[in-house]
Amino acid sequence: MADTLILSGAPEGLDAALIAREAARGAPNPKPVIHIARDDRRMAAMRAALGFFAPTLAVLEFPAWDTTPYDRVSPSGEVMAQRLQVLAALATGTIKPPFVLLTTVNAALQRVPAADTVRAASFVARKGERLDEAQLRGFLARMGFSQAPTVSEPGDYAIRGGIIDIYPPGGVGPARLDLFGDVLDGIRGFDPDTQRSLAAMDRVEIAPMSEVILDEAAITRFRQNYRAEYGGGASDPLYEAVSAGQKVAGMEHWLPWFHDRLDSLFDYLPDASVMLDDHLEQVRAGRWHTVSEQYDARREAMARKGGGDSVYRPVAPAALFADEAEWARWLAAHRVIRLATLARPPGPGVLDAGGHAGRSFAPERQAEKADLFAALAAHVRDLQKTRRVVVASFSEGARERLTGLLADEGLTGLPIDDIRGLPDGKGSLGLAVWPLDEGFVSDGQATGPLAVISEQDVLGDRLIRGARKRRRAQNFLKDTQSLTPGDLVVHVEHGIGRYTGLETIRALGVPHDCVALEYAGGDRLYLPVENIELLSRYGHEEGLLDKLGGGAWQARKARLKERIR
Repeated sequence: MADTLILSGAPEGLDAALIAREAARGAPNPKPVIHIARDDRRMAAMRAALGFFAPTLAVLEFPAWDTTPYDRVSPSGEVMAQRLQVLAALATGTIKPPFVLLTTVNAALQRVPAADTVRAASFVARKGERLDEAQLRGFLARMGFSQAPTVSEPGDYAIRGGIIDIYPPGGVGPARLDLFGDVLDGIRGFDPDTQRSLAAMDRVEIAPMSEVILDEAAITRFRQNYRAEYGGGASDPLYEAVSAGQKVAGMEHWLPWFHDRLDSLFDYLPDASVMLDDHLEQVRAGRWHTVSEQYDARREAMARKGGGDSVYRPVAPAALFADEAEWARWLAAHRVIRLATLARPPGPGVLDAGGHAGRSFAPERQAEKADLFAALAAHVRDLQKTRRVVVASFSEGARERLTGLLADEGLTGLPIDDIRGLPDGKGSLGLAVWPLDEGFVSDGQATGPLAVISEQDVLGDRLIRGARKRRRAQNFLKDTQSLTPGDLVVHVEHGIGRYTGLETIRALGVPHDCVALEYAGGDRLYLPVENIELLSRYGHEEGLLDKLGGGAWQARKARLKERIR
């Protein structure tokens, strides 16, 4: 039976220091740590906190599918790319402990392709070695890559004579392979926006783009499993498409039928310690309830339609997700540490991490004549008598403002990037950019005497920008009349498309005027005229169309926002 501990007195923020300490446990032969957060927000907060307490510690993030169970759509390409990059790194052993694998309960409950399958599906191209172009083409097709005129997002590849552009999953960016005959003469990264070559590389690793690897063996397994569960499927579009080797939107939800076996994420790291977020068990039970409800709804719909060929035929929940008993078996093979925010009486299997929530300045904010920043300065001075103090801000600008406000009260703080910049000994004051919701006080071994005050403790919840004012209805058609078919426009979420005209679409039996847009690959988007404010003119007469639903436009927006910031 694996060790099971409860670490109480571990509020958000301090839990990262405990995880970093666990990752260093057993040095010089440390073991990896899997931390399972309640949701994506908690996972992102943990990533930021680890960046403060353990900036040199390698951290991987394994997200859940961004779809509901038994959905008709596939997970986004970005999510699939990130998941498969992590699985490939773990399967091939390219990352060594110490490291932390961050994930969520939704991701951890779901089975994944076996490690040997992912290992066999990874491709490495090295400079100076022979490269079979036909073999590479076949590999890319089986792994879910799509041939495109221009490579702009993960999953794209293009072949132009002896030049092969590939955008593998993960954050490494696209690579340009230069062949001299059948020898790989050079590899360079390149900018997907400008297509300009960048730094030279010695090798490029290519992981699959989908957890469904659509080769002949997988197609045969799918057909056999489908028929065993539901009988013949000759008229089912899903069955027919997969049988023909074609990708189908949402086919990942039939993942168990494509593989000989599926593993758990824990199987990839059999020696890892597992640390569980506070209140995780309630979230796990709620997730299983959601999965079961979605499955039952699909089965009931199938029964109402008499099992017709067009209905959704779901995979049994236990084939893709872990029930309570399976979850317990997975955890039983590991050292498990359950984090608890509130302190508990010490006892067998219960240890005190030495932390508690910090002070909130809500009373001062609400009082009419209270001096908020004088109260903050007094509290900091009181804390400095016994410990180091950190004030955590959400941004560089917020840190500069708090630095000035504290200086007005006679306190001088040192801007720091992480815990290493905070001088040892009581009395030191550091100001960090760390998006922490609530501060804490700690006397535990993981941090020593330390207090962290968050910007939100002082100023309250961050302001959320209100919704933009919508345009008046009478202006909608006037806006579209200013466009002519063939004009390029920019959709705020989908990027550059070509306006082809106004079309009337029937939705729920009611005619509706829509702006028709064409995107790369011939994909079309119909935008209701009342949402015309989502469009703007493109500043050039010509340009590359974006791929509908792709990530290239979002990536360009993010880079532009960063440059503006």
